[in-house]
Amino acid sequence: MVSMALARNETATPLTGTRKAAILCMTLGNDTAAEIMKLLTPTEVEELSREIALTKAVETDTVQSVLTEFRGLFQAAEAAARGGVLVAQEILEKALGTQRAKVILEKIQEQIADTGLRRLRKAAPELLTGVLRGEHPQTIALILAHLDTRQSASVIAGMDPDLAGDVLYRVARMDKISPEMLALVEAGLASKTDLSLSQEMTTSGGPSTVAKVLNLTGGSLEKSLLECIDKKSPEIATQVKNLMFVFEDLKLLDGRAIQRLLREIDSKELALALKAASDELKQHIFTNMSERAAAALKEELEFMGPVKVRDVEGAHTRIIEVMRNLEDQGEIMISGRGGDDDVIA
Repeated sequence: MVSMALARNETATPLTGTRKAAILCMTLGNDTAAEIMKLLTPTEVEELSREIALTKAVETDTVQSVLTEFRGLFQAAEAAARGGVLVAQEILEKALGTQRAKVILEKIQEQIADTGLRRLRKAAPELLTGVLRGEHPQTIALILAHLDTRQSASVIAGMDPDLAGDVLYRVARMDKISPEMLALVEAGLASKTDLSLSQEMTTSGGPSTVAKVLNLTGGSLEKSLLECIDKKSPEIATQVKNLMFVFEDLKLLDGRAIQRLLREIDSKELALALKAASDELKQHIFTNMSERAAAALKEELEFMGPVKVRDVEGAHTRIIEVMRNLEDQGEIMISGRGGDDDVIA
């Protein structure tokens, strides 16, 4: 270890960054200092070595001050390196774009979903309905937001429509749930179930969760629940409607519906929307076009250069809006979204 004599007359001049680094290396010892040097540029190594060579003695208080500052910087860096769902979401969106990031993040959230709800996730809808009976709508909303989508849809289907609409409205408005709130819910349900909730801040609910639930209810129930939400907040109801059908779900439209939809869509808009679509969806579209129109669309796709993700997503949104309008007018029917009686032959 580099010898460090203690002097009592250390200058009161503020220490430079290089001098602080020299004092730190001298304190940590030769081996550790050598490892630090390996991480520096040649110029930085030369400057730091010169400072160490010129340093004869350092006051104890100065050494302590440098070590305290280093410890604080180290702890700050450690805290900054922490992750979490929001950090993962930000990284994924920058790397893959909003849509692909959303799909991957949903899978990740399912895998790391809070373990305290696993027993409830295995429970029959009838049992869950009994557990939640008499609870405040906000409590029911919080629990349903953490359950499997099909499970939540089954529970919603067994509720009074007005209560179900209120619960889904609250689910749509949810954002982050604090540990304190989860603790209160856990305490309130302790006599009914051994539910144990997460002790970390979790992100639950939102319009997308409600959209997934409603996608599985279908028919008149879906319509009545959307009307209940619309009475409370037209804005949230619109968000839910827009999320209930993703662009890839155009595969659910039969040939007649696809052909009707295509009559309302500009070919350039369709090409832009298909830029990131699956081969299966593209083939479904091509199959329901004339050979000439399909050939023209394929050519448009082939010669289309790089496009912005937001432009593709905008095209998706506009086409979905056209599709929803046609559905509302009764001109097309969307089947295969989980309903048991979508079509009567």
